[in-house]
Amino acid sequence: MKATVFVDVTDPWSYIGATRFTRAAATFTILTGEPVRTTLRAHLLEPDAPSSGRPLMEALAERLGGADKAELLNIRVRGAARITGIDLNFEEAVEANSFDAWRLLTWADEAGPGVQHDLAQQLWRAHLLEGADIGDHGVLATRAALVGLDLETAEALLASTEYGDAVRSQHETSLELGIDQLPAIVVEDEWSITGVHSQHDYVESLDRVRHERDRGGDWSESG
Repeated sequence: MKATVFVDVTDPWSYIGATRFTRAAATFTILTGEPVRTTLRAHLLEPDAPSSGRPLMEALAERLGGADKAELLNIRVRGAARITGIDLNFEEAVEANSFDAWRLLTWADEAGPGVQHDLAQQLWRAHLLEGADIGDHGVLATRAALVGLDLETAEALLASTEYGDAVRSQHETSLELGIDQLPAIVVEDEWSITGVHSQHDYVESLDRVRHERDRGGDWSESG
């Protein structure tokens, strides 16, 4: 089974949902014997966001229309993250542009099974737990090395424009699909699962897709 997961590595909901979906996919495979081949693709939430290094809470307050709204979002997201085993740290996080991170993730997808997933997890942790600037090339290259990618190759890629067109194409595809909620998961190029669900619900969704696919049905689910 093929699953294309549209996310952004600056987005906590993407982090939570993608983490739950990965666990659900593993459970689904154990239960059914059918592997799920997951690929991450870019949906850039803030394509023009600067990698300014300013506090994320300050940027959110400006974007949402007030510090109180940013804090309410913080409380809501942190609650969902804790259930998933993720301890978000918005207070230390900084504003970042994810375009170069996605160039690196697109390259990582060519490196073998699981490498792209591992790098995405590194970038989410760096951005949302550790307060690192994932718009910084040094941070990106170091995280790539941590998942087994060649440091010098990563540095050279980031210094170039390589994979830029691919990232723009991924984002354009997400817009053409009408994606307005993350994560957005397209299964077998036809069935969609949008928003953050429980791990159990993701497993049930995958099983339902399997049955609908095998009988030629049509189905989608949104959060």
